[in-house]
Amino acid sequence: MKTVLLDKAKHDRNQFNCGIEALNNDLKVMASQQAKKDNTRTFVLEDDNDNSHIIGFYTLTMTPIDLKALPDKLQKKHHSSTSGGLIARLAVDDRYKGKGFGEWLMVDALRKLLTASDSVAFPVILVDAKDGAKHFYERYGFQAFKDAEYKLFITIADVRASLSK
Repeated sequence: MKTVLLDKAKHDRNQFNCGIEALNNDLKVMASQQAKKDNTRTFVLEDDNDNSHIIGFYTLTMTPIDLKALPDKLQKKHHSSTSGGLIARLAVDDRYKGKGFGEWLMVDALRKLLTASDSVAFPVILVDAKDGAKHFYERYGFQAFKDAEYKLFITIADVRASLSK
């Protein structure tokens, strides 16, 4: 399995349905527009039986970070940092749920952001966990910010350590 950049000429976005209308619409309407503006990159996992079918997707970008919302130890360590990587969207089509694709997509997104941080340093990866996804991310080491229960982060150091195992 591998992810590829969303190609609106190739990938059938209209058949994608993760059960969350905002995520469906983001894939169908916003993803290509935001990529053209160099604001985000959306990667899709294609079905091996039909490359036009999207099993799932994620969208990556950078985001400002509020250091005061991080634990004290991280505030001191990264006092001059201003941004982090962001998993802006992550979803799996309902037809493919329960088969490990969500975890696979999340790990793939973390790998891409880790590679990016090797070239353009940033200390944390963030996610806004919506629609019951908080526990999904917490299972993989994400923690809540002090002031925002559903805004989660994981350090690049922790990602590097877990992916090198």
